[in-house]
Amino acid sequence: MVVRGLITLLCGVGLYTSLFMLRKSRRAERGEVRGPSVVKTPRAQLYGVPNSLLGAIYYPALAVAVWLIPPGAATLAILAAALFAAGTSAYLAYSLLFVTRRECPYCWTAHGVNWALLVLVGWLFARPS
Repeated sequence: MVVRGLITLLCGVGLYTSLFMLRKSRRAERGEVRGPSVVKTPRAQLYGVPNSLLGAIYYPALAVAVWLIPPGAATLAILAAALFAAGTSAYLAYSLLFVTRRECPYCWTAHGVNWALLVLVGWLFARPS
């Protein structure tokens, strides 16, 4: 129960960062963001969909799934989603440091959340019921 609570809390933090960055990307689309910003880079989207929108869907879905989905067949799907998010965060963190070279505390918060979620989700489903 504690692990599920921590996952839910982290999903709330991730959702907040996603919604903040989604709002910023919408403002950038309208030309309201002056100067350089990570939301203006090609890495801010996956197949034309803002990463922040994907996060705004992922975090609530994960928070609900860990409470409602019993261990079993769906466990692999939840673990795969957490692994994909953490892997994407690793790629984007590398990009932020060495390619984009921009400061983004919201990005780093989301990356940290994704890495922690992978560990917690893995631990949750690895434990015997």
